[in-house]
Amino acid sequence: MNPTDIARVEAYLRATFANPKIKIAPPAKRNAPVEIMIGDEFIGVLHRDDDEGEISYSVNMTILEEDLPPAAPQAGKPPAKK
Repeated sequence: MNPTDIARVEAYLRATFANPKIKIAPPAKRNAPVEIMIGDEFIGVLHRDDDEGEISYSVNMTILEEDLPPAAPQAGKPPAKK
């Protein structure tokens, strides 16, 4: 992915999510994943796909269970056992 692609996707994400802290930097090594950050927090990777001349970009975001807040108990259900 070239710097122009990265800058365009970064501008799109900043405008779409109204967040100027979104950063996309070129990878340090060739063919390394392009990382998306909000401030200093890694949030996902960016991929470019060229299918017969039609270009698209996808964001892959993984959320770890340990990073989520505790689940609120649902009415009528006992809490899950650990």
